[in-house]
Amino acid sequence: MAAHPAFRGRHPRRDFLLPRVTARQNLTTALLAPDMAKVKGHELAKAALETAVLDAELRAHEMSLATFLGATRDRVPAGVSVGIKDSVPALLDDVAGYLAEGYVRIKLKIEPGWDVEPVRAVRDRFGDELPLQVDANTAYTLADAEHLRRLDEFGLLLIEEPLEENNLHAHALLQRRIATPVCLDESLHNARDTASALAMDACRVVNIKPARVGGYLEARRLHDVAAAHGVPAWCGGMLETGIGRAPNLALAALPGFTLPGDTSASSRYFAEDIAEPFVLQDGHLPVPTSPGIGITPLPDSLRRFTTARRDLYGGAAGR
Repeated sequence: MAAHPAFRGRHPRRDFLLPRVTARQNLTTALLAPDMAKVKGHELAKAALETAVLDAELRAHEMSLATFLGATRDRVPAGVSVGIKDSVPALLDDVAGYLAEGYVRIKLKIEPGWDVEPVRAVRDRFGDELPLQVDANTAYTLADAEHLRRLDEFGLLLIEEPLEENNLHAHALLQRRIATPVCLDESLHNARDTASALAMDACRVVNIKPARVGGYLEARRLHDVAAAHGVPAWCGGMLETGIGRAPNLALAALPGFTLPGDTSASSRYFAEDIAEPFVLQDGHLPVPTSPGIGITPLPDSLRRFTTARRDLYGGAAGR
């Protein structure tokens, strides 16, 4: 059936959202939620919009996001993710460098052909006391279960998303065959998915990325589900600038985040950030306590890096 002329070249769900949001005279995060629920997918866009509204609302009440979410710490331990290298010596040099900077946990990316031996080399060089985990980024299949079981000897914190995304059943079968705790990331889109995964024993650790699940309110719900099941959680990263790193730190300060997250220092990814950089202090990063998300863009930096701007007008007059 042909699309209605009014919808040709447009996405009716997305085009429905902005007019509703901009037309509200007293927009709050609570009012935003039902409007966004009508739009399927687009979690990153939803997270950005929710964070902006939540930031403005909390600033009006002079409340920090950390306080709003229920944070219990003023700093959080920082881990770092180490990619696949050209050689094991190059990997060991990188890990040594990050440990010298103060990072308290190392995550190694793995794939078929780059897994057991690199992990063994890191364990041999830095010892059994180093908190160490691996991230497979869906690179394996259930047929690799016996091979992945070889990682059990290294006492890893977890193996992250080893099999295809969204296949909870396969991850549950894998978890029965290996001792290393399976951690799910991309397969968990919301608190409902998380509850299902935990009920199936498809994972024993939860990675929570606010941008992946549509915002900090849903991320808090994932945290609550994991905590209710007694399952460790940690806050993942998606290469955020300081604008995203600040609220991630507020989230990671909740009591259920018992493992170090990927909340690395700003310098890990950016030579220059658009906000004041976060600097590692004794392996930890401070949780922002200012109103809202706790950080403000640097005007000059923001201006130099801005590529486009669009103004949205709302209100009863429909300007």
